[in-house]
Amino acid sequence: RIVEADRAIREGRWPRFLGCELLGKRLGVIGFGRVGKAVARRAGGFGMDVFAFDTAWDERAARELGVRLSSLEAILEECDFVSLHVPHGPETHHLIGELELKRMKSTAYLINTSRGGLVDERALVRALREGWIRGAALDVFEREPAPDPELLTAPNLLLTPHLGACT
Repeated sequence: RIVEADRAIREGRWPRFLGCELLGKRLGVIGFGRVGKAVARRAGGFGMDVFAFDTAWDERAARELGVRLSSLEAILEECDFVSLHVPHGPETHHLIGELELKRMKSTAYLINTSRGGLVDERALVRALREGWIRGAALDVFEREPAPDPELLTAPNLLLTPHLGACT
C-alpha cells in the first residue's frame, strides 16, 4: 500500500496502513527465462509459493528453485501476485487484457517490469478503478516516455520510469 501511504503523507495525513505479508502468498511468474528465474529465486527467499508459465518449460530449473510449472490461466486465477517477464511481440501484445484481469483474484497485484505492450493499459485502468484487482506496478509502458494520461490517475498503481534493471 505504498501508493496510498505516499498520497496520505502528501495530503498531511498520518494513517496506519497494514501491508501485505508475502510469506505463504502465491507468485505467478509469466516468462521463466533468465529474469523470471531470478525473480522466482528472490521470491523463494520471502517464503512465497512460486508458480511459473512459459512456452518453453525448464523443468530442471523449476525443480531446483522449488517452482511449480503451471498454465497461464491457473496463475491468473490462483496467484496473489502476477509478474510479467516475457518479450513483447505479436503473440504477447496485450497478453494481459480485460479477460485476463477479470480472471485474477480481486486481491491480486499485477507487476510488469518486462516490456510495454504486454498489458492493455486501458483495461488495467478500468480494472483498478472498478476493483477487479487490488493493485499494480508498471515500470514499462506502451508509450515511453509519455505514458497514457489515464494511468496517472488510476488508483493503487505504482509507476516507475523503465528503471527495473537499474540496480
